[in-house]
Amino acid sequence: MTFLIDAWLDRPQPYLRILDRDSGRVCAQLDRDALAELQEQGDFDLASLSSSEPSVLKELLQTLFLFYYARALRPQG
Repeated sequence: MTFLIDAWLDRPQPYLRILDRDSGRVCAQLDRDALAELQEQGDFDLASLSSSEPSVLKELLQTLFLFYYARALRPQG
């Protein structure tokens, strides 16, 4: 499975989506609050988005997916 990172970070309401490259299906979406939390934790570096290194991008995708699903499992309240 191949993924595409669609990041719109310079908007009033920034977001980042991970898409399945073949189907275009959204696999994960992070909003402004989630992105800010990731940056505060030190787990998200904007420079890694522009990397062409497969290992850097693979690690970034792994971090984004883990954060997305961990956040989804948090108790609401």
